[in-house]
Amino acid sequence: MFISQAFAQAAPAAATGGAESTLFSLLPLVLMFVVLYFIMIRPQMKKQKEHKAMIEALAKGDEVVIAGGVLGRVAKLGDSYVHVEVANNVELQVQRVSVVQVLPKGTFK
Repeated sequence: MFISQAFAQAAPAAATGGAESTLFSLLPLVLMFVVLYFIMIRPQMKKQKEHKAMIEALAKGDEVVIAGGVLGRVAKLGDSYVHVEVANNVELQVQRVSVVQVLPKGTFK
């Protein structure tokens, strides 16, 4: 009584845009990936490259900060490990990648 009957309508004819409409529909997605690359991926790769160069340039006597925030002086160098002297006769053996920063000479006393 109160509900009217619904009748199916014919579907409108599909627009024939061809390749142009496909290209324009993919354009926002491509632009998002380009922006993502320049904002996130590229700076991260640059930072990794700088960190790798810093680790390879480590030398005995360098003053460093390791990942836990501990300051020390490099006592021995190995291929994958570094011995960091944090106090007199106290050395920590850490992986090379855990060195976060090389400090200027004279910072660690």
